[in-house]
Amino acid sequence: MDNYLEINRANWDSRVEHHLKGYDLDKFRSDPAFLSYVVKFDKERLGNIEGLDIVHLQCHIGTDTLSLARLGAKSITGVDFSPNALLAAKNLASELGIEATFVESTVDDAVSTLDNKKFDMVYTGIGALCWLPDIKKWAKVVSSLLHPGGRLFIREGHPVLWALSYERTDGLLSLEYNYFETEGLSFIEEKSYVDHEGAVSSPESISFNHGLGEIITALINEGMTITAFEEHDSVPYRALDDLMDDIGNGEFRLRENPERLPVSYTLQARKN
Repeated sequence: MDNYLEINRANWDSRVEHHLKGYDLDKFRSDPAFLSYVVKFDKERLGNIEGLDIVHLQCHIGTDTLSLARLGAKSITGVDFSPNALLAAKNLASELGIEATFVESTVDDAVSTLDNKKFDMVYTGIGALCWLPDIKKWAKVVSSLLHPGGRLFIREGHPVLWALSYERTDGLLSLEYNYFETEGLSFIEEKSYVDHEGAVSSPESISFNHGLGEIITALINEGMTITAFEEHDSVPYRALDDLMDDIGNGEFRLRENPERLPVSYTLQARKN
């Protein structure tokens, strides 16, 4: 699937108009202390980030990026491959009066696009790694973007979640898709993960899964030390449709026996 980038860029470009209506942007506008639910969930884990130079890979329309700025980052740079998303992020930053830089680049090209600049933190949010075909290349980019002693912070959907199918007629969850890194899988989905009317104009996407061991090993092999790892039974969107309940603060949890299923995780690592 050599054309996965073009397919996924078109898909994410087509999501932007719907996400501008479904990302609680009015709360950002009305409350200067408001944080995205993704960042708020991990606020205590993030700790004090005042004075840090942070780069946010796969930043989309910038709600998490600007939330990090509101927490006191010295500088914040968002990187994404979707020009539509970056335009929305720039407009939102300007509207909110937040100083931020947004750069168009794939993850693979981020180091050269950013002129080999080093950062204190690389941040990545939910639903990012599944668009990358090679987790080893991602880990190399992360390490290359960090100063020695710099920090990676990521909250991501669990690879078990990405491997699930929930469309059985008996309502059971089944491990249908690959857990480990393999060739990408093509999906046609006319709806995004926020409620919206109408279909996205480019509904095809190609996604890739990566097992936890593959992710952690890739980071270790690039000179990173894992400093914290937690699995969670909630995720910040209704990933399994009506099998999940809204538990508040933008989080959703499996309705029946949620303890049986990890659906997201927070991982932290430091560059040696």
